[in-house]
Amino acid sequence: MNTALEFIKANPGFHLATVDGDKARVRPFGFVMKRNDALYFCTNKGKDVYKQLVKNPEIEISDMGKDSWLRIRGRIAFDDSREAKAQAFEVMPELLRMYPKGADEELFVTFYFTEAEAKLFSFAGAPKILPLF
Repeated sequence: MNTALEFIKANPGFHLATVDGDKARVRPFGFVMKRNDALYFCTNKGKDVYKQLVKNPEIEISDMGKDSWLRIRGRIAFDDSREAKAQAFEVMPELLRMYPKGADEELFVTFYFTEAEAKLFSFAGAPKILPLF
């Protein structure tokens, strides 16, 4: 894998960490896409993860491969545009089961890294910095 996006697509099902007060919170995520030269994700505005991201936009993602693992740490911003939402539903049509209104769903929101550093780790050597895509 030469990029963070390639690693995530090859190893779907990553974990996203936020902060809730003074406690760490981690949950599984499965959606990622490239848009406007950024890595995008999505969530629901009614979920605790959304409230935590609004309060503290610093996150870390961890994804495990067969012999290595990826960490992406950075800061996010939200993109509530219809265009970003529409692209998300094109990338993962399965989202329509949860959000039948598609890009017109008000609770659905995308977010993306505004700044990030991706590092690939293994037991065989030092971490390697990867480009996002």
